[in-house]
Amino acid sequence: MRVISGSARGLKLNTPSNNDIRPTTDRVKESMFNIISPQVYDSIVLDLFSGSGALGIESISRGAKEVYFCDKSKASIGVLKSNIEKTRFNEKSHVMYEDYKSAIKKLASKKITFDLIFVDPPYYEGLFQDVLKSIDENRILNEDGIIVVEHDANIKMENIGRLCIYKEKKYGITMLTFYGLEEKDE
Repeated sequence: MRVISGSARGLKLNTPSNNDIRPTTDRVKESMFNIISPQVYDSIVLDLFSGSGALGIESISRGAKEVYFCDKSKASIGVLKSNIEKTRFNEKSHVMYEDYKSAIKKLASKKITFDLIFVDPPYYEGLFQDVLKSIDENRILNEDGIIVVEHDANIKMENIGRLCIYKEKKYGITMLTFYGLEEKDE
Protein backbone atom coordinates (compact mmCIF):
# COMPACT_ATOMS: atom_id res chain seq x y z
CA MET A 1 0.00 0.00 0.00
CA ARG A 2 1.43 3.34 -1.05
CA VAL A 3 0.59 7.01 -1.51
CA ILE A 4 -0.37 7.34 -5.16
CA SER A 5 0.01 11.06 -5.89
CA GLY A 6 0.97 14.43 -4.49
CA SER A 7 3.65 15.52 -2.03
CA ALA A 8 4.11 12.04 -0.50
CA ARG A 9 3.83 10.18 -3.80
CA GLY A 10 5.31 6.68 -3.79
CA LEU A 11 5.77 6.49 -0.02
CA LYS A 12 4.95 3.01 1.26
CA LEU A 13 2.51 3.05 4.19
CA ASN A 14 2.64 0.73 7.18
CA THR A 15 -0.03 -1.93 7.40
CA PRO A 16 -1.19 -3.92 10.41
CA SER A 17 0.23 -7.35 11.12
CA ASN A 18 -3.26 -8.81 11.64
CA ASN A 19 -6.22 -9.02 9.27
CA ASP A 20 -8.51 -6.65 11.20
CA ILE A 21 -7.95 -3.85 8.67
CA ARG A 22 -9.03 -4.28 5.06
CA PRO A 23 -7.08 -1.58 3.19
CA THR A 24 -8.47 -0.01 0.05
CA THR A 25 -6.51 -1.42 -2.88
CA ASP A 26 -4.28 0.98 -4.81
CA ARG A 27 -6.40 0.41 -7.95
CA VAL A 28 -9.65 1.37 -6.19
CA LYS A 29 -7.99 4.26 -4.37
CA GLU A 30 -6.55 5.68 -7.61
CA SER A 31 -9.92 5.43 -9.37
CA MET A 32 -11.68 7.03 -6.39
CA PHE A 33 -9.29 9.98 -6.32
CA ASN A 34 -9.58 10.44 -10.09
CA ILE A 35 -13.32 10.97 -9.56
CA ILE A 36 -13.09 13.28 -6.53
CA SER A 37 -9.84 15.12 -7.37
CA PRO A 38 -11.47 18.56 -7.85
CA GLN A 39 -12.93 18.27 -4.33
CA VAL A 40 -9.69 17.37 -2.53
CA TYR A 41 -7.48 20.46 -2.77
CA ASP A 42 -7.86 22.82 0.22
CA SER A 43 -10.62 20.64 1.70
CA ILE A 44 -11.43 19.51 5.20
CA VAL A 45 -11.75 15.72 5.24
CA LEU A 46 -13.19 13.14 7.62
CA ASP A 47 -11.75 9.62 7.29
CA LEU A 48 -14.19 7.48 9.31
CA PHE A 49 -13.06 3.91 10.09
CA SER A 50 -9.65 5.16 8.98
CA GLY A 51 -7.67 1.98 9.64
CA SER A 52 -4.13 2.67 8.42
CA GLY A 53 -5.17 6.18 7.31
CA ALA A 54 -4.48 5.57 3.62
CA LEU A 55 -7.44 7.63 2.31
CA GLY A 56 -6.88 10.60 4.60
CA ILE A 57 -3.14 10.56 3.99
CA GLU A 58 -3.73 10.43 0.23
CA SER A 59 -6.00 13.48 0.65
CA ILE A 60 -3.31 15.46 2.49
CA SER A 61 -0.73 14.43 -0.10
CA ARG A 62 -3.05 15.86 -2.77
CA GLY A 63 -3.50 19.18 -0.99
CA ALA A 64 -6.27 18.75 1.60
CA LYS A 65 -6.13 21.46 4.28
CA GLU A 66 -6.69 19.04 7.19
CA VAL A 67 -7.96 15.53 7.89
CA TYR A 68 -9.80 14.13 10.90
CA PHE A 69 -9.06 10.42 11.26
CA CYS A 70 -11.46 8.31 13.33
CA ASP A 71 -11.15 4.69 14.41
CA LYS A 72 -12.11 2.73 17.52
CA SER A 73 -9.42 0.07 17.11
CA LYS A 74 -6.27 0.53 19.19
CA ALA A 75 -4.26 -1.44 16.60
CA SER A 76 -5.54 0.79 13.79
CA ILE A 77 -4.72 3.97 15.71
CA GLY A 78 -1.16 2.71 16.25
CA VAL A 79 -0.64 2.03 12.53
CA LEU A 80 -2.35 5.31 11.62
CA LYS A 81 -0.12 7.36 13.91
CA SER A 82 3.00 5.68 12.51
CA ASN A 83 1.86 6.53 8.96
CA ILE A 84 1.17 10.15 9.89
CA GLU A 85 4.68 10.37 11.38
CA LYS A 86 6.20 8.68 8.33
CA THR A 87 4.53 11.15 5.95
CA ARG A 88 5.22 14.13 8.25
CA PHE A 89 1.56 15.16 8.02
CA ASN A 90 1.19 15.75 11.79
CA GLU A 91 0.17 19.40 11.50
CA LYS A 92 -2.73 18.62 9.17
CA SER A 93 -3.93 15.52 11.04
CA HIS A 94 -6.39 15.10 13.92
CA VAL A 95 -6.68 11.57 15.32
CA MET A 96 -9.85 10.53 17.14
CA TYR A 97 -9.69 7.22 19.02
CA GLU A 98 -13.41 6.55 19.36
CA ASP A 99 -16.43 5.05 17.63
CA TYR A 100 -18.04 6.86 14.72
CA LYS A 101 -21.21 7.94 16.56
CA SER A 102 -19.41 9.76 19.36
CA ALA A 103 -16.88 11.22 16.89
CA ILE A 104 -19.63 12.59 14.62
CA LYS A 105 -21.49 14.09 17.60
CA LYS A 106 -18.30 15.64 18.95
CA LEU A 107 -17.43 17.18 15.57
CA ALA A 108 -20.98 18.51 15.16
CA SER A 109 -20.91 20.05 18.64
CA LYS A 110 -17.72 21.91 17.62
CA LYS A 111 -19.44 23.00 14.38
CA ILE A 112 -16.80 21.27 12.24
CA THR A 113 -18.10 20.40 8.78
CA PHE A 114 -16.50 18.55 5.90
CA ASP A 115 -15.98 18.87 2.18
CA LEU A 116 -15.18 15.18 1.87
CA ILE A 117 -16.09 12.21 4.06
CA PHE A 118 -14.79 8.67 3.56
CA VAL A 119 -16.97 5.88 4.97
CA ASP A 120 -15.27 2.50 4.87
CA PRO A 121 -16.51 0.40 7.82
CA PRO A 122 -15.88 -3.31 8.12
CA TYR A 123 -18.28 -4.84 5.57
CA TYR A 124 -19.63 -7.47 7.94
CA GLU A 125 -20.92 -4.96 10.48
CA GLY A 126 -23.71 -3.57 8.27
CA LEU A 127 -23.19 -0.02 9.52
CA PHE A 128 -23.66 1.91 6.29
CA GLN A 129 -27.22 3.19 6.80
CA ASP A 130 -26.59 4.10 10.43
CA VAL A 131 -23.37 5.96 9.61
CA LEU A 132 -24.99 7.92 6.79
CA LYS A 133 -28.02 8.73 8.94
CA SER A 134 -25.72 10.03 11.69
CA ILE A 135 -23.79 12.19 9.19
CA ASP A 136 -27.04 13.61 7.83
CA GLU A 137 -28.73 14.22 11.21
CA ASN A 138 -25.64 15.94 12.63
CA ARG A 139 -25.23 18.05 9.48
CA ILE A 140 -21.46 17.66 9.21
CA LEU A 141 -21.35 17.56 5.38
CA ASN A 142 -20.90 20.92 3.66
CA GLU A 143 -23.45 21.97 1.05
CA ASP A 144 -21.24 20.90 -1.88
CA GLY A 145 -19.55 18.09 0.05
CA ILE A 146 -19.11 14.50 -1.07
CA ILE A 147 -19.34 11.26 0.87
CA VAL A 148 -17.54 8.25 -0.59
CA VAL A 149 -18.72 4.88 0.71
CA GLU A 150 -16.62 1.81 -0.04
CA HIS A 151 -18.59 -1.42 0.28
CA ASP A 152 -19.05 -4.93 -1.02
CA ALA A 153 -20.63 -4.83 -4.50
CA ASN A 154 -23.44 -7.12 -3.26
CA ILE A 155 -24.64 -4.48 -0.78
CA LYS A 156 -27.36 -2.24 -2.23
CA MET A 157 -27.03 1.35 -1.02
CA GLU A 158 -29.89 3.84 -0.97
CA ASN A 159 -30.60 7.51 -0.37
CA ILE A 160 -30.68 8.43 3.34
CA GLY A 161 -32.38 11.61 4.57
CA ARG A 162 -30.91 14.53 2.60
CA LEU A 163 -28.08 12.35 1.21
CA CYS A 164 -28.54 11.30 -2.41
CA ILE A 165 -26.51 8.84 -4.45
CA TYR A 166 -25.17 10.52 -7.57
CA LYS A 167 -22.60 7.96 -8.78
CA GLU A 168 -21.64 4.32 -8.30
CA LYS A 169 -18.52 2.59 -9.60
CA LYS A 170 -17.80 -1.13 -9.37
CA TYR A 171 -14.27 -2.60 -9.16
CA GLY A 172 -14.51 -6.38 -8.97
CA ILE A 173 -16.11 -7.20 -5.61
CA THR A 174 -15.76 -3.60 -4.38
CA MET A 175 -18.24 -0.80 -4.99
CA LEU A 176 -17.79 2.92 -4.46
CA THR A 177 -21.00 4.87 -3.88
CA PHE A 178 -20.86 8.68 -3.98
CA TYR A 179 -23.34 10.81 -2.04
CA GLY A 180 -24.10 14.50 -2.01
CA LEU A 181 -26.80 16.67 -0.46
CA GLU A 182 -28.56 16.97 -3.79
CA GLU A 183 -28.42 15.05 -7.01
CA LYS A 184 -25.45 16.06 -9.13
CA ASP A 185 -24.92 15.80 -12.88
CA GLU A 186 -22.29 13.32 -13.98
